[in-house]
Amino acid sequence: MAKKKVEPISEAPAKKASAKKAAPVKTETAAPKPEKKTAAPKKAAASKKTTMSADTTELLRVEPYSRFTDFDIALFRSGKHFKLYEKLGSHVVEHKGVIGTYFSVWAPNAQYVAVIGNFNYWDKGTHSLNPRWDGSGIWEGFIAHVGVGEVYKYFIKSTSGEELEKSDPFALRWELPPRTGSIVVDTFYEWHDQDWMKKRAEHNALDKPYSVYEMHVGSWARNIESPDEFLNYRELAAKLVPYIQEMGFTHVEFMPIMEHPYYPSWGYQISGFYAASSRYGSPQDLMYLIEELHKAGIGVILDWVPSHFPGDAHALYNFDGTHLYEHADMRKGFHPDWKSYIFNYGRNEVRAFLISNALFWLDRYHVDGLRVDAVASMLYLDYSRKHGEWEANIYGGNENLEAISFLKEFNEAVYSHFPDTQTIAEESTSFTGVSRPVYTGGLGFGMKWMMGWMHDSINYFEEDPINRKYHHNEITFSLIYAFTENFMLPFSHDEVVYGKGSMLRKMPGDEWQQFANLRLLYSYMFTHPGTKLLFMGAEFGQGVEWNFQESLQWYVLQYPNHQGIKETVKALNRLYRSEPALYEKAFEGSGFEWIDGGNANDSILIFTRKGFKSADDLVIVLNMAPVTRHDFRVGVPESGTWQEIFNSDAEGFWGSGVANPHPIKSEVVNWHGRQNSINITVPPLAASIFKKVKENKDVPKKYELK
Repeated sequence: MAKKKVEPISEAPAKKASAKKAAPVKTETAAPKPEKKTAAPKKAAASKKTTMSADTTELLRVEPYSRFTDFDIALFRSGKHFKLYEKLGSHVVEHKGVIGTYFSVWAPNAQYVAVIGNFNYWDKGTHSLNPRWDGSGIWEGFIAHVGVGEVYKYFIKSTSGEELEKSDPFALRWELPPRTGSIVVDTFYEWHDQDWMKKRAEHNALDKPYSVYEMHVGSWARNIESPDEFLNYRELAAKLVPYIQEMGFTHVEFMPIMEHPYYPSWGYQISGFYAASSRYGSPQDLMYLIEELHKAGIGVILDWVPSHFPGDAHALYNFDGTHLYEHADMRKGFHPDWKSYIFNYGRNEVRAFLISNALFWLDRYHVDGLRVDAVASMLYLDYSRKHGEWEANIYGGNENLEAISFLKEFNEAVYSHFPDTQTIAEESTSFTGVSRPVYTGGLGFGMKWMMGWMHDSINYFEEDPINRKYHHNEITFSLIYAFTENFMLPFSHDEVVYGKGSMLRKMPGDEWQQFANLRLLYSYMFTHPGTKLLFMGAEFGQGVEWNFQESLQWYVLQYPNHQGIKETVKALNRLYRSEPALYEKAFEGSGFEWIDGGNANDSILIFTRKGFKSADDLVIVLNMAPVTRHDFRVGVPESGTWQEIFNSDAEGFWGSGVANPHPIKSEVVNWHGRQNSINITVPPLAASIFKKVKENKDVPKKYELK
């Protein structure tokens, strides 16, 4: 098959996609590179998709077989088995010299369980599984001659007599939506990212730069000839990897790519927790994408959603005719905002299911971190509930003690098995110790989204500059609590949907001021303590809010103002990754010092960022007003010569070009409480960053166009 033409990210898209449901790209499309070896292990090599005729169905016999030991069962029942994906689900094996598939499913309240599929004409009476004798609730069995590629479900008859057809909770691949069958699959992959994996601890360290590009796989870019057609994982790799390298982000965060039946949920209503979405290709195709990112020195974070799941009849809800995965008390088990169901965190087997799932993505897919969605909704029993709709805990409080215990155990498991990864909490309240170790009473996350900073910053920048002096406290307040957690600064997808407009259109003023404000906002973000996250499209100032049904508007990059935003973000990433003062003490109070945080009248902020060495210190001047300030004096930490190394008003960024092009020697003039100061020109609606010139050394490099 000829290689499919895909949309270049610098050209205008073709005709707007129709409302018709997008047709996924077929996975057999030619890859941009020769496909890596993905053959199954030798013992399963003879396994093929089998279509059995009526007279050969009898060969598909069910035999007793188990992958579980007594120790496995003890761990499972106590909630401590964190590799259940090696046991439950479907696994192609050889048994008594015959290749077939071992099936196992947890359904403790079933009176009968059978495997149904094309191979037995979906007959619920042909291949019944055997209940284990140990009371674990696991049903299992070996079916000969069933192999890779077979579609199946479990037929479950509950103790109440209810008959259900359920997809496999541990299936590693699902049919393309709207079909809901599970698929027997082998996830073997010959990895070639060993160099990255050996050095991953350094890339993920808390004293290293961490700049994240958040993206939605289905709408980052589309096929240029068929704009309603997705790029598959391999086609995405060919375009995404060089783009992230160009932009300078250290990590990519994928919004949930686990299988989900409803595309407009953006992946947050997951049905197949162990399966990469088939909309974009096979498990090996996703592994290829991750591998290519790793080979380019780029980390991969996945959005992970242990907070809730949809009530689709084929999935987890009412799995064996009872509230098996969800809490039976709907005051704890139903989410009123999302009309979905909440996991029963007090049930050991459910905890093992979720923690095994987290480790699965880190293990099988070499993922470098998990961003945990909606943590606040898990922590509080009264989240989005009115009086009378929730029940207090045993101490009379509103904290969900079972969820808190689960999150602590989840983080302990992740960091004990994969200490070189990161977990990141999307948590919007003032809950104490989210990113503090469990042994000190914290939840154990590596980082936490700084939602307060995000809201305050956007609210401040939405104000007309003439009014900003009355809102000065909003832009400075974050530094009061900036070091209480390991904060990540997010401008995420949540800020550019549901009528909120794009990041660019949140900015006030005429066109020039909107672009200048956005460059200034990003400069503030990259110089503020904490790690960074920016949602796709924001890096080039897309003018409309995100539409998951379409590609990003890459064509706007033909205009210099949008190109200027892109070049600004590139320069800020280079600055951030190159200047230790911006990352070495990102979570320590000693890494930040105000020079002047109280100049509300001029709407100017001045502060110092510090690294381990004083020679790396930076002085940052942020002018939040559209007024150029000449002969403006700034106190500096040390005497010497200071050089402007970054200016968001540079002409190459589509700025006005007001700058300090030459080194500036400090004077012994006491200013801002410091003995030495420099006299500078402050550009309008812009950030200026200064670094001291080392004696007998070259002038520091400028972070501009490259």
